[in-house]
Amino acid sequence: MLQPGSGRIRCREGSLEFELHKPPQLGNVVPAATLVLLHEGLGSVSMWRHFPGHLAEATGCNVLAYSRLGYGESDPCKLPREVNYMHLEGQEVLPQVIAQIDSTEIVLIGHSDGASIAAIYAGDNPDIKIKSIVLMAPHFFTESIALKSIEAAKEAYELGDLRRRLERHHGANTDNAFYGWNGAWLNPAFRNWDITEFLPKISVPILLVQGKQDQYGSSAQLEVVKQRCGVEVEICVLDDCRHSPHFEQEQQTIGAISSFLANVSS
Repeated sequence: MLQPGSGRIRCREGSLEFELHKPPQLGNVVPAATLVLLHEGLGSVSMWRHFPGHLAEATGCNVLAYSRLGYGESDPCKLPREVNYMHLEGQEVLPQVIAQIDSTEIVLIGHSDGASIAAIYAGDNPDIKIKSIVLMAPHFFTESIALKSIEAAKEAYELGDLRRRLERHHGANTDNAFYGWNGAWLNPAFRNWDITEFLPKISVPILLVQGKQDQYGSSAQLEVVKQRCGVEVEICVLDDCRHSPHFEQEQQTIGAISSFLANVSS
């Protein structure tokens, strides 16, 4: 089972880096719940920055962050990624990660691609350990606003300084991380990508967090959850916030998550 600190998660597909943060105020007491962070399409353990530690302190829960294959210091993945790569993460890799967590309660907290992966897992697995899910800047179907931003990201990577900035987090995996994500989204077949079929199958409470100025998704992503899910859905839309609520409005985001977790556990 995973221990606090950093290490490797062994999966069939390869080795994944992780960091497990324990709330400092609990001393030797083991928290009942573990919050599992699922990063965005260009994310990694290090790209969460101080958020996991701050979240652990605020909630009193363990917080696990790991880098998917092809990201951070995890093993590389084969390119090109399939259009259904998020299905593979949610249905094949994430169950192996969760099986190695020594906790009686788990909350999935996904950002962007990670939110899609969390929704796929929750809709595909009636896992009694999963108590709720938090979806930040989620995607459930493809929108033109997202594709335009992803095209702009490719230009920034190839002509600007985005590659240099990502190298600090991905090292030798930088091209693997970027083109695995960017190439899949810009594949013409991705225009038909849609995971709304999983929404009615989710059986745990959901918190949705989105920036009002999100450049990768519109409010339609939130509306489809309200329409398709039969569980409690709480929505937090943040002013002065784009695609990264946990950075751009960290205190409000942590506050919303903390209140949500307190409500669903009461």
